[in-house]
Amino acid sequence: MSNDIRTKAIVLRRTNYGESDRILNLLTEKGLISCIAKGVRKEKSKLAGGIEMFCLSEVTVHEGINNKLGILTSAKMLEAYQNIVLKLEELELGSLVLKKVEKAAEATSGAEFFDLTHQILTALNVGVNPELVETWFWFNFARVSGEQFNLVKDIDGNELDPFKTYIWDSTELALKEQIGGNITASEIKLMRLILSSDLKTVSRVKDIVPKLPSILYVAKSVNKL
Repeated sequence: MSNDIRTKAIVLRRTNYGESDRILNLLTEKGLISCIAKGVRKEKSKLAGGIEMFCLSEVTVHEGINNKLGILTSAKMLEAYQNIVLKLEELELGSLVLKKVEKAAEATSGAEFFDLTHQILTALNVGVNPELVETWFWFNFARVSGEQFNLVKDIDGNELDPFKTYIWDSTELALKEQIGGNITASEIKLMRLILSSDLKTVSRVKDIVPKLPSILYVAKSVNKL
């Protein structure tokens, strides 16, 4: 039986090792994989182009045994998200996403974070509003991480009323009825859409930008930020 894993991958972190190697943390469709890319820092390395930051690649990793690192044997770039590094806001957000996902994936298989990260990098690369991308990320990062929060009933257990306004209670992780609150039926509908739809679909919603500050606060609160 082959000990090779072939899968799509996103580089979360690269660490120089020795004179010409790199240790990689890869987020893949099969989970988080750590491996070593031997000789990748040499000028004529065939692996170098497939393990750039902010790209989607197809890789083959020979599994390590006895807690040893796997060995990267092939890497082919499939998609390059080069536009991310051209703007500071997108670069900072993209880097934050990779860091948060890496930490979370270490405690799980990591596979559940792959599609999430792929959608984020794709959106940032094509110029989707960074505030929308960040809002979608934090809501769905919380969902994938298993965080519990309520967008169906208010803090008192009552069904949310489309004719009332609310504020977000960051302690109870639920909405609290308040006259003149900054969260209306429109924001609630948008939050539910974000949690049930892919980022590309959400980015097509009209007049979304004015609603983002209030729901980004909710998304960060759910992640205890």
